[in-house]
Amino acid sequence: MYDPRSLKAEEFINHDEILATLAYADEKKNDLTLVREILDKARERKGLSHREASVLLACEDEAVTAEIYALAEQIKKDFYGNRIVMFAPLYLSNYCVNGCVYCPYHHQNHHIPRKKLTQEEVRREVIALQDMGHKRLAIESGEDPVNNPIEYILECINTIYSIHHKNGAIRRVNVNIAATTVENYRKLKDAGIGTYILFQETYHKESYEKLHPTGPKHNYAYHTEAMDRAMEGGIDDVGLGVLFGLELYRYEFAGLLMHAEHLEAAHGVGPHTISLPRIKRADDIDPDTFDNGIDNETFARLCALIRISVPYTGIIISTRESQEVRGRLLRLGVSQISGASRTSVGGYTEEIRPTDTEQFDISDQRTLDEVVRWLMELGYIPSFCTACYREGRTGDRFMTLLKNGQIQNCCHPNALMTLKEFLEDYASDATRAIGEPLIERELLNIPKEKVRNIATEYIANIASGKRDFRF
Repeated sequence: MYDPRSLKAEEFINHDEILATLAYADEKKNDLTLVREILDKARERKGLSHREASVLLACEDEAVTAEIYALAEQIKKDFYGNRIVMFAPLYLSNYCVNGCVYCPYHHQNHHIPRKKLTQEEVRREVIALQDMGHKRLAIESGEDPVNNPIEYILECINTIYSIHHKNGAIRRVNVNIAATTVENYRKLKDAGIGTYILFQETYHKESYEKLHPTGPKHNYAYHTEAMDRAMEGGIDDVGLGVLFGLELYRYEFAGLLMHAEHLEAAHGVGPHTISLPRIKRADDIDPDTFDNGIDNETFARLCALIRISVPYTGIIISTRESQEVRGRLLRLGVSQISGASRTSVGGYTEEIRPTDTEQFDISDQRTLDEVVRWLMELGYIPSFCTACYREGRTGDRFMTLLKNGQIQNCCHPNALMTLKEFLEDYASDATRAIGEPLIERELLNIPKEKVRNIATEYIANIASGKRDFRF
């Protein structure tokens, strides 16, 4: 039986409920009266249920599609303004004991070089990222209790936070590691992490078990219930995601929304972020061997519907996708993107062939400076802000401010301040020429006079060495 408040995976992600939802969507997809009612509800900015959203996903009416896209763009602006948060992944180790058939790190891959960063190598990687201008990292590691125990992850986090190179500092470390225990989540919380991220890969239990034939990740319930243990361990910002292409996208969409509903119902806080990766080519992985790939139009529709269904969440798109695809999805709801990413262990500082230790092929190969300039040319404010996490605006406190619109008073000035830091410390002349007048214009749009004056004063003082001021 479907029960969003249950802590059992097969109850809050209920297979029969998903099948019933898909059948209901097929039955109602041409009922334009119902479709309009669902769109009207979405306009209230309070989200949609998995059934309501699935009806919109199934509806093929062109006018409805246009409304969905326009509404997604407006809701994104209402909640997040024109800010785009920047981050980079940092791969610590590709040792892994799992047998995931879609990932080149799987245990049976005997020709891929295995590598684990030493603390000195972590330091070199972090300095390289700081020299680009990054302030926020997402650390990644394979699951291997011998080579990558929780103690190693904690040591790496401590190393990352300890490094201050020139004006560089990593101010937020998000963590994407395998499902673990409540005790270990408490340790991660105590280490000062930001968001704990874990992709479900697929919500279809039978497919999940086939795709993960060996290793601890084979346990569907333990993996799916990880966010509940993280919440119990004190981590109140968690990030969801599925790997589109592994299973039928309509099934995954319904399951993803049910997981978001579960977190809200059981813990009072929905997902801080939702990531949208698609399966990509890698060392011994051919995405064409999977039968459920989705085209760009379907991908855009999924992004837009996630935005209107879970309006408060941050939506992430990585360098898996091309500049063209990323540009389109920015308009339809994406609020966080990576820049100048490397998906290999040691990739920021070592001369490693791209196929050696990359987890997947990167489609957007531009530098961080180029990505920042591109965003500003599109009218966005690239943000390196991490103030909410460090000021305690996490979990329900962050969501409350976001849902009532007050978070703009914090995030917009902080975004401008951190963009000014980037322009001063790392940007090319061409990027600075676009960014400086953009900041001046945006300062005038800050509604509260006191906040605007403080931000203006801080931005004026950055060149003299003042850094890391935050609301």
